[in-house]
Formats: sequence, C-alpha cells, structure tokens
Amino acid sequence: MDKFYIITNSMKDEGFRLTDRIVSYLKENGRQCQVQQAGQKLDGPYHYTDPELIPDGTQCIIVLGGDGTLLQAARDVVHREIPLLGINMGNLGYLAEVDRQSLYPALDQLMADDYEIEDRMMLTGTVYRDGKIVGEDLALNDIVICREGPLRVVRFKNYVNEEYLNSYNADGIIISTPTGSTGYSLSCGGPIVSPNAAMTLMTPIAPHTLNTRSIIFPAEDVITVELGEGRRQNQEKGLASFDGDTMIPMVTGDRIVIRRSAVSTKILKLSHLSFVEILRQKMRNS
Repeated sequence: MDKFYIITNSMKDEGFRLTDRIVSYLKENGRQCQVQQAGQKLDGPYHYTDPELIPDGTQCIIVLGGDGTLLQAARDVVHREIPLLGINMGNLGYLAEVDRQSLYPALDQLMADDYEIEDRMMLTGTVYRDGKIVGEDLALNDIVICREGPLRVVRFKNYVNEEYLNSYNADGIIISTPTGSTGYSLSCGGPIVSPNAAMTLMTPIAPHTLNTRSIIFPAEDVITVELGEGRRQNQEKGLASFDGDTMIPMVTGDRIVIRRSAVSTKILKLSHLSFVEILRQKMRNS
C-alpha cells in the first residue's frame, strides 16, 4: 500500500500527537497520507466524516480512536469501498485491532501488503409511519428499537418476511449483525457470532417473559418491528438507534423494516490469530 488516509478522533488523540507520528512514519517510508478530523457532528448527508474529501486512489483508511470512531467512519465511507483499519485508543475494542504497542509493526505490514480484507455485512433500517418513510440509515453493529422517556416496558410486534413472529413486552429489541454480536447484544444475553458470518440476530432487552431468547435469522430475511401501544392503550413513544448514534423517533403504529444492506464494510485484518483466540484474549482482558 502506498496511499493512506487517516480519520482521527481529536477527543481520543489530544493534540494529534499519535496522528502526527503516523503521518511522519508513512511519509518517511515514501508513502502518501492525508488526515481528516472526526468528532464533531456534520451538517448534511454525512455523520462525522466527509467521504468526498478522501482522495481517489486511497488504498487504506486508518481510523484513530476506538470502536465507536470506526463505526461512525464506516457508515460514512462505506460507498467508497476502501478498507478500514482501526487503531484502538480506548479500552476494550473488537473492531479496532491495533493498539499503541503494535502500531509500527502494523504500518509495516500495510506497506508490505501483508494483510487480509474481511467483508462485514451491514443493516439498513427504514422507519415507516402511515406507509410513508420518516427516516432511514445504515448500521454496522446494530439497530436498537427502544422506548423513549420514563422507565416502562413497551409492546413490540415482530415480523419476519412479513409473517408474524411474536409479540412481547420489553425495554427494547436489538437487531444485530455478526460484527455487533460482541456489543450491546452480548450484554443482553445474545450469542457471540464470528464477525465474517452472514446472519441477523434479534435480541430482546429485559423482556418481561421467561422464555424469550435471542433468535438468529438468515442474512437475507427481512425483519419488521412495530411499536405497540402503551399499558393503558395510549400512544407510546420510542426510538430507533443506529450504531448508538443516529436516532429516529417512533410512535405507536410505526414500523421499522430492517434488511441486509447492499453495501458492506471492508475491515483490514493483520493478525493471523483465529477469531476464537482473539475472542479469548479480549474476554480475558475485559
């Protein structure tokens, strides 16, 4: 690789100290590198990163921050089809493979073309109200449908491929990709799935039943979640959250239709460790 681009979270890399070191190291080795700051919400069609600023011919985007920064960047740049490498400056990171200690060996691997590229499936969620679209977005990790306001359970009605599945009262529902299986879904009792698999997970959040568990569906299944009425048959308010960032308000009767996205995120993999070994190390250190 010869042409690099860095997306850096200024709140994680104060003063851009590590960013400047990466740029200097790459340029000292005859590579090209430009930088874009991420951290402030953008006006317009993008979230935190403007993909139109990324030069043509860029071969790798280095995301400096953590899993959250990488998730934000992935949603903005996915249509550029440039592989991403995350540099973890936080605590526990499943997406950001490289840390400060392994930074320079990782850069050497990239320059030597010693890497693999994994395609990670994404989800598209579209919210409908009275048959009209009121919002939509992409997610690499998960789409969460939950109540808004006071602490109380909400009725959810779930459909798969337009066929009724079930209804239950809960704090919310997580629709996750395999990449997101080690995130919020895991903390709510969902299974861990290899990130390069293709499937969709439905995990309830604090369901008020004894027999409700996560369900795994084929990647091409279309999942619809309808926000039900409140306990007193009144209108309920809810939110559809995309990777913990974009929020689309929902009310009773609204439906969100979730399907596999036509685009996928390309993640650079440098380690030759298996997913099982990486998982064991992460869980041991958490």
